[in-house]
Amino acid sequence: MVAARVFALVLLAVLTAAPALAGATAGGVGVDMLTLMSWNVENYLAEDRMVEGEYRTAYPKPEKAKAALRAAIREVRPEVLALQEMGPAPYLEELQRDLAAEGLAYEWRALLDGPDPARHLAVLARVPLLRVVPHAELPTRGRELVRRGVLEVVVALGAREVTLFLVHLKSRYTGDPADPFSAAQREGEAEAVRDLVLRRLPDPNTSRFVILGDCNDTPQSRPLRALARRGDTQIATVLPVTDERGDGWTHYYRKEEVFSRVDYLMVSPGLRLVVEKAWIHDSPAVRAASDHRPVLVRLGAEEPKPPAAGPK
Repeated sequence: MVAARVFALVLLAVLTAAPALAGATAGGVGVDMLTLMSWNVENYLAEDRMVEGEYRTAYPKPEKAKAALRAAIREVRPEVLALQEMGPAPYLEELQRDLAAEGLAYEWRALLDGPDPARHLAVLARVPLLRVVPHAELPTRGRELVRRGVLEVVVALGAREVTLFLVHLKSRYTGDPADPFSAAQREGEAEAVRDLVLRRLPDPNTSRFVILGDCNDTPQSRPLRALARRGDTQIATVLPVTDERGDGWTHYYRKEEVFSRVDYLMVSPGLRLVVEKAWIHDSPAVRAASDHRPVLVRLGAEEPKPPAAGPK
């Protein structure tokens, strides 16, 4: 029943923009340039929180933070916006509506209603979502479900497709003394995501895909290594990203004043040649909107041509 409900929800979200599909994909040709932005938007939902020095229960993300979030998105204007920590469907619809009112219309949306009842994976897009495949009941080797699931969406880039696998691995908070910092659970989730990607697209050398999102771990951690490789098979490569100052952190843990890199863009070997730029966006609006900074990648439709051979 859960899987059926999830599929219905996501399909409904896609069909709301169905009239745009025919015109935008006429002849099977997509855009010539595609910018993807992945961002953990820090609890865009109702939760118990401190608001202006006062403790509030079941309180939505403050309007000031939401306005900053929209401002940061408008600074970049990505074609595809991949979101983590989005609340249920009405919150995504609110963000979509408010962005449109401010001049940035995202006609397409998808939301995964996974095992975590509060925090969801979501996508807003200014290009058609050709396919949306929800993976809500994805088991790990321990038979637990990947808590936020995986949201798979497909878009067109030039005459070919690019598949996005949006993830948000388990945080380091845990009540399980046998698994400090949820390290084993996060590794199991990463392996389940990796195996799903290979079932969907068995040959990373010819497939064009991106694994993106908040992995809640460091670049050299076991979860990141699991997502990058299985045995001798290279699945994806972590794109190096920095801001304009050369800083590479993506998350600020306010309680302990710790800066770390936990958000990633990983591209398949079959997509690597069309990566034109990857970076972290930073601005005052970003800092006011979330405890994470967004990571972005710009993809071109055509692979660079090899240099012409010189005279012999």
